[in-house]
Amino acid sequence: MARTSVPYSNLVPNSSLADPAGTAVTSGAGNGGQVANAFAELTLLRVSNASGGSGTATVLAGSQPLAIASGQGNLAVTVANSATQWIGPVESGRFLQNDGSLIVETSVAMTVTAFKIPRNT
Repeated sequence: MARTSVPYSNLVPNSSLADPAGTAVTSGAGNGGQVANAFAELTLLRVSNASGGSGTATVLAGSQPLAIASGQGNLAVTVANSATQWIGPVESGRFLQNDGSLIVETSVAMTVTAFKIPRNT
């Protein structure tokens, strides 16, 4: 399987946003979700688990030269069954991939939503 594209849901300053459903992603290495053209410091990830068991969502460290702090490693967050975890904003110097994306891999099937925080708030 391949990584699933996770589109941004833009938060709206001085307004509202209907709760988006998110994107279902497949578990395992090389799968998960990918936020293209990511703004890491302005990205908030909502990860929901309804798989029947606890799982881990991992934001993969980028690679140099773009992610100079990638040596700090991945960010792994445990998501209990029927629970939601919010991850981020994250540092581009650690997590941005060379193609400008953010990658989230999961150990069980989960739903990922990427929210972009507006700069003008």
